[in-house]
Amino acid sequence: MNGALIPHTPIAVDFWSLRRAGSARLFFLSHMHSDHTVGLSSTWARPLYCSPITAYLVHRHLQVPKEWIRALEVGESHVLPLDEIGRETMTVTLIDANHCPGSVMFLFEGYFGTILYTGDFRYTPSMLKEPALKLGKQIHTLYLDNTNCNPAWILPSRQEAARQIVELIRKHPQHNIKIGLYSLGKESLLEQLALEFQTWVVLSPRRLELVQLLGLADVFTVEEKAGRIHAVDHMEVCHSAMLHWNQTHPTIAILPTSRKIRHSHPDIHVIPYSDHSSYSELRTFVAALKPGRVVPIVSRQPCRDYFQDSLSPRLSAPLIPDSVQQYMNSSSRKPSFLWLLLERRLRRPRTQGVVFNSSQETADQSQADRDSKKAKNENLPGDLEKETSHHPLQIKKQFFPDLCSKEWDGAVPISESPKMVTVRTASLSVHLESTDEDFLPLETGEESGVAPHLVPRGNQDGLAATGNQNTWLGGESLLSHSSKAAPLLAPEFRGLALKYLLTPVNFFQARFSSRDFDQQVEKYCKLLLRCREENAE
Repeated sequence: MNGALIPHTPIAVDFWSLRRAGSARLFFLSHMHSDHTVGLSSTWARPLYCSPITAYLVHRHLQVPKEWIRALEVGESHVLPLDEIGRETMTVTLIDANHCPGSVMFLFEGYFGTILYTGDFRYTPSMLKEPALKLGKQIHTLYLDNTNCNPAWILPSRQEAARQIVELIRKHPQHNIKIGLYSLGKESLLEQLALEFQTWVVLSPRRLELVQLLGLADVFTVEEKAGRIHAVDHMEVCHSAMLHWNQTHPTIAILPTSRKIRHSHPDIHVIPYSDHSSYSELRTFVAALKPGRVVPIVSRQPCRDYFQDSLSPRLSAPLIPDSVQQYMNSSSRKPSFLWLLLERRLRRPRTQGVVFNSSQETADQSQADRDSKKAKNENLPGDLEKETSHHPLQIKKQFFPDLCSKEWDGAVPISESPKMVTVRTASLSVHLESTDEDFLPLETGEESGVAPHLVPRGNQDGLAATGNQNTWLGGESLLSHSSKAAPLLAPEFRGLALKYLLTPVNFFQARFSSRDFDQQVEKYCKLLLRCREENAE
């Protein structure tokens, strides 16, 4: 297993054995190759951080639940908590590793200094131009992909290796070509060969799904006889398979890899096309970064003293903050709701600003929305129209009667769109932008593992209709019939904030989106207003 537990931190990269993970609490996946996912399965129940492409693949092929997958954008810095109270945080930046689709390097910055974890990578000079690296920051520890770290191994660049493959195929113009590959990687090579020889590349359905996700040229198919280049699993390329393929049509097989492979048939060709950095490339990379120390990722291939002349003074072992130490020593069970809430707060995208409209523009937009809704309802059957105007939850008259006051008139949602919520307060309107997350969805308390004392307890069919407000927020309710609720209705709390904060959590549908969030709040407020009117009668 090619993974690591980073000492003096709660960070684990490509390490999925919870029994051996010890104090690790934050888990990162560099890419989806099988030697980096040993132990990762559908039973995984911890936050897992990776690139968006890897997030898709880990859910699609390993069935890891989406609720635990955290897709982090490549090239951006993200702040994550290192304890359960938000006192200590770290910044992690994802850098393209030039290895396979979705592969990234992780740059960690925190109380422990600066750590660069390359995962599997193929060095290119452009990596040193990444904003996170070109600022000249000191790398205290470099976890290095040392797969090809041997001066005796002379590897060509990928461009040169691709040229060798093209020349080999040209020497066999009447042959079918079998390219032996792993389940992920070298898709760009296949695209290059297809364009060079003007032929379709035949893939398995699973691999075709991947190349479509990557947005490569439309040169791939699953039809067996459509083209002369076939991508097959590298384990299929053997002596018996070559005999079988040549019985129907002359065939050669190509294994693009830097590994030393003994081939048992004269038509099997090994070309040193590698997705791992060569020894000379590693030397250049380390010399440019000048890290404090180099830690090899592949333990069976040590680095020896190859980089000793490129190292900077080594940083002493960091002092672990007390809050982080307590977090690392806490139970390794699922993260608490407080930690998940803190994590979401830190990762929440910053809003792009607030747009203010004039009262006339707001009124015009409101009238247009009402006309549109009216026209839509007129086209609906009678029964369906009734269903769309009433929420199935029933609220008794005594439910929060002291909250059914004129204070609710301060802000009324007037329109909704997939990415914008518009509310009207007094003489102006405010547009609040929102985002939809494919991974880390906003769910009900039961689905997201929210602690029981932080979600409503009561009638599972909807709002607690018993009039007992102690079902909210544990035993001490802020929304009771007593005068304790009065401060909440002070003028400074009126309007949008009060309306949204006082809408019960279990009133919302599971996995609601931004486009209907304000609509559900509006329905709830209308029900409360109806209660007030009935109480007045």
